[in-house]
Order: sequence, then C-alpha cells, then structure tokens
Amino acid sequence: MNGKIVGSFVVISALIFGGVVYYTQEYAYYAPVAEDAAEVSLVNVATGAPEPLVIAGFEGIDGSSSPIRYRACFTTAMSLPALTETYVVYEAATPLTAPGWFGCFDAEAIGTALETGEAVAFLGTKDIQDGVDRVVAVFPDGRAYAWNQLNEKYSE
Repeated sequence: MNGKIVGSFVVISALIFGGVVYYTQEYAYYAPVAEDAAEVSLVNVATGAPEPLVIAGFEGIDGSSSPIRYRACFTTAMSLPALTETYVVYEAATPLTAPGWFGCFDAEAIGTALETGEAVAFLGTKDIQDGVDRVVAVFPDGRAYAWNQLNEKYSE
C-alpha cells in the first residue's frame, strides 16, 4: 500500500512538472508585438544602414527571456527584384520554429522555400543584440517573415 502512494505521488508530480514546463516554453515567455510598434527594416547595400520597409498585415510575437524568440509575419509591396538590388541578401538564413499557436509562421516551409530559391532572405538588422541578427525572408507574392537568429559570433 505504501509503495502505491509513493508511486502515485511521483507520477502526479512528474505530470504537473511536465505541464508547467510545456506551458512556460509555449506560452509564458511570449507576448504579441503590436502592429503600430512593428518596425521592420532591411540593410541597404550601398549605405550599410538599416532602412524601414513598408509593410502591411503585421502579426508578431517576442519574448523577453531570449533575443531569438522574435517571429513576425507580414506583407510588403516591394518586388523581389527591387529588394535584391537594394538590400543585403542574408546567405545563412535558418528560420527558427515558432510556438504551435502562432500559426502564420511555418519555419519548415520558409526554410524549404529559402533552399529552393522560391524566397530570398535579407539582413534586417545586424547585431540587433550581441551576436544576434534579424533576418527577413520575402516571397515573390509579397509574403514576408522575420525572425532573430544567432550570427557568426555564436554559430558553430
């Protein structure tokens, strides 16, 4: 009888702990980014300075616990050829997965599109925080996605 009580306590404690860990990873550290506070920029090839990008339909999340929790979805009216001539292309773009509830950001689909050349990644902001770059991927139809990822300082 005593072993059943101890075993039940261990199992229940593990389930509660697992639930708390799941909640904190998926929900607790994320907050929405208001559309009016959204600032998406791309680094100009000629000047090396970030320039604001005109966007619409912004939906974004960010977290204070890590500089790489930022994810955003939006559209831009600029054509892909104009973007590639004007802004710095980001060669090592690797979209990071978003929480399951943030449905507009599909890192796997974005990554595949970048690999096949369907989408192009641009440098949004170099060292937005120490060792972290903001990357913006743009599709030919104007859909665009942004995320923060570790740059060469911390990769490998």
